[in-house]
Amino acid sequence: MTLSAAEVARYIDHTLLKPEATHADVAAVIAEAAELGTYSVCLSPSMLPVEVPEGLKVAVVCGFPSGKHASSVKAAEAALAVEQGADEIDMVIDIGAAKEKDFAAVEADVAAVRAAAPAPTVLKVIIESAALSDDEIVGVCRASEAAGADFVKTSTGFHPAGGASVHAVELMHATVPGLEVKASGGVRTLEDARAMIAAGATRLGVSGSRALLTDATADTSGY
Repeated sequence: MTLSAAEVARYIDHTLLKPEATHADVAAVIAEAAELGTYSVCLSPSMLPVEVPEGLKVAVVCGFPSGKHASSVKAAEAALAVEQGADEIDMVIDIGAAKEKDFAAVEADVAAVRAAAPAPTVLKVIIESAALSDDEIVGVCRASEAAGADFVKTSTGFHPAGGASVHAVELMHATVPGLEVKASGGVRTLEDARAMIAAGATRLGVSGSRALLTDATADTSGY
């Protein structure tokens, strides 16, 4: 069954992570998310706290976009975001540790953030799948699961290697079927969104949500 635009909207984290974003921009994104019926807004941590309509979740990035932060710093950032009203944390792993196949270090990194932002806060782990081999994707997904994550997420959308792919989503879903998968970076059309959902994604990171949901060409700059 083909999902309608309104049904796809409920998969979307409507995202604003541009470094030049202002509080006025954030307010506009929140209003747009409410109008479009997206699941959440995804914001930079410095933009908190925010007021959102009832039913709209707030996701905040952590260790973004490089992941090259000490685990203790990521943990502190996550804890502050939750204190300021975040419902969900999207953390970036140390991609270099994944490339070195030091999956124990990846697990420890995720575990530190999980401890700082325990359930019911939702923890999504950004693995930057386009920069990893299949074996590395499998390793970091298993490490994320072992550390107590709720989601594995393809991409920041800022890495030059690229964003989400159907192959990566399928592999992530098959590797950790007990976790949810978020596809982000380059999801620009309804066709893209439906393909990611069919591959196993249960959440989508999208900045050009209005354009996607009207099946137009999205402005994806910055995500």
